[in-house]
Amino acid sequence: MINGFKEFIMRGNVIELAVAVVIGAAFTGLVNAIVTGIFNPLIAAIFNADTLKNSLTVPIGDAELSFGLVLAALIQFLLVAAVVYFAFVMPLNKLKENQARRRQAGVPLDPKKNPVTDLDLLTEIRDLLAASTGAQTVSSSAAAAAAKRTF
Repeated sequence: MINGFKEFIMRGNVIELAVAVVIGAAFTGLVNAIVTGIFNPLIAAIFNADTLKNSLTVPIGDAELSFGLVLAALIQFLLVAAVVYFAFVMPLNKLKENQARRRQAGVPLDPKKNPVTDLDLLTEIRDLLAASTGAQTVSSSAAAAAAKRTF
């Protein structure tokens, strides 16, 4: 039972999820500060209200509909999505594209910055095997050179 729990905790998915939750919580504070400190006052100035929450209100009897509150939540959602995309997703996608382009072009990668993965090694071995003729096998020096790059 203890070993099963250790395996569960040590899975990469659990650790990555925990990091994502912590980063997300910290990031939410940053985005809330931007919305509260910058966008709410700008929008409130446009609608002549103290805050966005107090703007675009419609009284209905004793109740009051607050469209400004919904608008503030929508703006906050869009800001979070935009910052996550432009600050994290897009740069990481560009980095992956550049690495893939360099690998396709045969440009050697810096092993400290871009370590050779098992998939890279297996792909290279497959390509070497495919390049050899039917009965021939990959020379031991080529296989050794490919294996040496992983260490």
